[in-house]
Amino acid sequence: MAGNTAFVIAGAGLAGAKAAETLRTEGFDGPVVLVGDEHDRPYERPPLSKGYLLGTSPREDAYVHPPEWYAEHDIDLRLGTAVTAIDPAARAVSLGDGSRLGYAKLLLATGATPRRLPVPGAELDGVYYLRRLADSDRLKETFRSASRVVVIGGGWIGLETTAAARAAGVEVTVLEAAELPLLRVLGREVAQLFADLHTAHGVDLRCGARLTEITGTGGRADGVLLADGTRIAADAVIVGVGVSPNSQLAAAAGLDVGDGVRVDAQLRSSAPDIHAAGDVACAFHPRLGIHVRVEHWANALHQPQTAARAMLGRDVAYDRLPYFFTDQYDLGMEYTGYVIPGAYDRVVFRGDPGSGAYLAFWLADGRVLAGMNVNVWDVTDQIRALVAGRHPVDAARLADPAVPLAELAARPPDATA
Repeated sequence: MAGNTAFVIAGAGLAGAKAAETLRTEGFDGPVVLVGDEHDRPYERPPLSKGYLLGTSPREDAYVHPPEWYAEHDIDLRLGTAVTAIDPAARAVSLGDGSRLGYAKLLLATGATPRRLPVPGAELDGVYYLRRLADSDRLKETFRSASRVVVIGGGWIGLETTAAARAAGVEVTVLEAAELPLLRVLGREVAQLFADLHTAHGVDLRCGARLTEITGTGGRADGVLLADGTRIAADAVIVGVGVSPNSQLAAAAGLDVGDGVRVDAQLRSSAPDIHAAGDVACAFHPRLGIHVRVEHWANALHQPQTAARAMLGRDVAYDRLPYFFTDQYDLGMEYTGYVIPGAYDRVVFRGDPGSGAYLAFWLADGRVLAGMNVNVWDVTDQIRALVAGRHPVDAARLADPAVPLAELAARPPDATA
């Protein structure tokens, strides 16, 4: 038992590994215990639907650290088990292997779990979700043998796996319940561009679709049935309908839980000495003025560094603007900022979207809420400054490639916050 001097991290993914790393780089020399239910050492998840799935990057590239790093930095890495209960009063956690650990500080980095389809046939073999390395391995094998697949859900995971399947020569039908894929995330103007991208690459995109059943033969999925009676045959069905935060531990321990574990800007939960970071954390964001839960890679990379420093008593707050990226076919995109669905009043394009290289900005009352660069590089810092500036900008100048973004990001003398 590590005793009450240990810093325990529940969840051995990217967030947990970066927290452990930060504790050491910040000079903490006490016990650090990193607990994860997977048997693989901590790895990043973007390659699972991008380079690793496509076969363009090796498995080793997905890992956060080399295998020897944990022992070299005196990190007690416990794989193949999980934290099963938290006792805040005793400052201790129980593990799935029956052991119990005391903690001085506890970080919840338990991530999220894919939402399951509540339809008949969802339990059949050949129905796949993508969250872990083993899931990506199964999809790679499927793409080598399948001739047609159905992807349920037109979010980032669904569209990235669709692009990977098409690259492997597989016919793909995408079923999206909304009018367009990514509609809630990007809004109609930009969501249409992603819909067009996939149809241009031969994807059978069906929006407004309602699934009623996954059909099967001999215990294996062989297609899907829609509410209108349409049946679509498939060799496999891939489900990407979002994730749910793994906040059950926190809820059972009496912590404040909403859409994830609610924490303040220092990533402190409602219980003393318990923090949360990554996909599971619904954190108050000082710049945005609201609690947000961000499920993207950059958040899992940066947020636990702030959490680790807060655990060490540093005066810190996590105010980094949300950022995510995607690679689909020949499209590479980065997005910086945060837009509540329906909370913008216009989208301004810089460059022609039809050319395949452009910028897009979401505005409300003349202020830039978020910006996206598509096949245009080395502008993320400028977009971040523009979003962080929070002052009105001239839409015509924003759309003009001849006007430097840095010039627009500079606060005018008469601007107010």
